[in-house]
Amino acid sequence: MDIAVVGAGAAAVGLLDTLAATADRPGTITVFEPSPQLWRGRPYGPDLDTVLVNSPPALMSIRHSDFGHYAAWLGPRGTAHLDERLGQPLVPRALYGSYLAHTAETASAALSANGWQVRVVVGRVTGATRRGARWSLRTQDGRAHEADHVALCVGGGTPRDHYGLDGAPGYVNDPYPLARALERVPLSSSVTVIGTGLTAVDVVVSLAARGHTGPITLLSRSGVLPHVWQRPLGHRPRQLTVERVAALHRDRGAVTLDDLVGLLSSELAEAGEDFGELVADLLATGTEDPVRRLRKHLAAVEDPGRGRRLLQETAHSVGPYAWRLLSEPDRARLLRHFRTATSVASPMVPVNAATLMRLADAGQLTVVAGVRGIEASDGGFRVHGNHGDSASDVVVNAVNPPPHAIPRAAGPLVTALLADGSAEPHPAGGLVPADPRLHVVGDLAGGGSFLTSSIPGTAARAAHAIVAPGPGQ
Repeated sequence: MDIAVVGAGAAAVGLLDTLAATADRPGTITVFEPSPQLWRGRPYGPDLDTVLVNSPPALMSIRHSDFGHYAAWLGPRGTAHLDERLGQPLVPRALYGSYLAHTAETASAALSANGWQVRVVVGRVTGATRRGARWSLRTQDGRAHEADHVALCVGGGTPRDHYGLDGAPGYVNDPYPLARALERVPLSSSVTVIGTGLTAVDVVVSLAARGHTGPITLLSRSGVLPHVWQRPLGHRPRQLTVERVAALHRDRGAVTLDDLVGLLSSELAEAGEDFGELVADLLATGTEDPVRRLRKHLAAVEDPGRGRRLLQETAHSVGPYAWRLLSEPDRARLLRHFRTATSVASPMVPVNAATLMRLADAGQLTVVAGVRGIEASDGGFRVHGNHGDSASDVVVNAVNPPPHAIPRAAGPLVTALLADGSAEPHPAGGLVPADPRLHVVGDLAGGGSFLTSSIPGTAARAAHAIVAPGPGQ
């Protein structure tokens, strides 16, 4: 059994870890990765120490169904990175990258001990064709590599240059790694950050850590900031669980969005909480002043209410499974609230929220909703907003690619797979394998939840690729 793994980020690590625990027949695994950041991917390479993992340890395990795997590895390492408000260790992303690398190396050693050969090819795969029962993969150097199964683990899409600013002095299209992207930004310059999500938060916090003194503007269509993580209470859901959702599907053959809402409502009722209050707070996401909302959420980090905590946990633990069972109309209903859903399910950590609050109170940070365009002008930029125009010295693009977008580097390979009929495009983006010997793991997988970049979702996809017909069987 020869398995080709294209890409060596978190998805590939989850795949190797699951294979090490389940594969019963020896073979070869060839991992193709052109980047020197083996096993870390784009998000978890070396960077500023202020660029933190944005989730508590329980939601960062790359081992499917073992929520304590990352926390156990972290151990005493987390003591120096304890967020006092959250009561959880929040480490630099580069340290989390070390966890991924350790997991991959441990899995590779276990596979080797069981008769597998694991090797890494430093190179980009540019094409793949089927030849009978085998695959032939071509790398950028023109070499061919044979395999029985191919797993695409190519990561998320490439940031888009929404306003055609590429090449303009002072424009940063891809902020990661922030250590490199911000090193030439003058400390006194005015900076406009396109986007108000977690990437934008990383940019602002990193600017502050460098001692930036100039004005900073966060600009997006909605102006919605991520929610703020609350201190974990140790309560485990009893109603809104994978088991309860699976039982509904088994008994009735269908699961609806109203079913999920009902389970959440029952969960809150058991805790003596008002479901209507949670709904009202969520509906206010797009209309309430973002700084006032940030202040409110920062003050509620230790609030005992369970509503947002339940949504944040179950969006990652139940969401990927439940999404596959929902009808297209129900999915469309959820997608109409995409910005609210992602701001709740992917909150910022309290220490970063406190930095944004400090900058806003000092008048250095402004959050603006509504943008009509940005153009390079006289060595700087002219920003056209719904409430007037403004000038900026530097523009940083912090808008993430849409879910299931194709990374630019993987474009030739995806084109070859589509032309060969080995894969089909999903209507909502991403790829769906048309051949059982092709597996798509991670953000590129078509038909997955829009919370595609979560580590639990990636781990679940990796485990599913192993237990489905294909590698390991």
